[in-house]
Amino acid sequence: MEYRKLARQSGFTLVEIAIVLVIIGLLLGGVLKGQEMIENAKVKNGVNDMNGVIAAYQSYIDRFRRLPGDDGPNLAALTGRGGSWATVTQFGNNNGVILSGTADVFGGGNESDNFWQHLKAAGFISGNPADAGVNALPRNAFNGLIGIGTGVTPAAGTAVLSVCISQVPGKAARAIDTQLDDSLPNLGSILATLGVPGANTAPGAAVATYSDDNQYTLCRAL
Repeated sequence: MEYRKLARQSGFTLVEIAIVLVIIGLLLGGVLKGQEMIENAKVKNGVNDMNGVIAAYQSYIDRFRRLPGDDGPNLAALTGRGGSWATVTQFGNNNGVILSGTADVFGGGNESDNFWQHLKAAGFISGNPADAGVNALPRNAFNGLIGIGTGVTPAAGTAVLSVCISQVPGKAARAIDTQLDDSLPNLGSILATLGVPGANTAPGAAVATYSDDNQYTLCRAL
């Protein structure tokens, strides 16, 4: 009697395919969840950036009874404090106003870089007190800069000192505004300026709405 071998079935079974699809789904879910966690962490850091500068600013005033950046009226008055103050290179005129317009926010001009030197020398924020100009400005959670300026917020009314962060993606900008203010980019204590991708755009006219496709400069009144 002649026996014939049955041909072995090739390929994947439905069960094997189902297992592979489940694994792929879990991997994709993990990647998406990981991206969401990273985005949420950056939003949290952006909020902390703004809150931290405000706390440092207020603490400096409480300690020295002067404004960081405006403190002076000469270099010797600051370097004479010793310690980290010995490396400070910038001083203000001590007139009670921090001179920093829109072009200085991320440019480090006028008393803008003084502001960061003084906070660093006092130990309220980390960094080298000797850094000047743009180098004095801290980085934010979105690889942009943190700057300060007078008159950039509110859109109308009394000009106040504000802290600004650049290169904030639209989704994160909306989330930060929602947590700290009213979620409206052209109203409240936080105003948003449409930014150039990858650039530290100076604050200007506030936009009407947020878009996930854009980047923004956010400014918050101190």
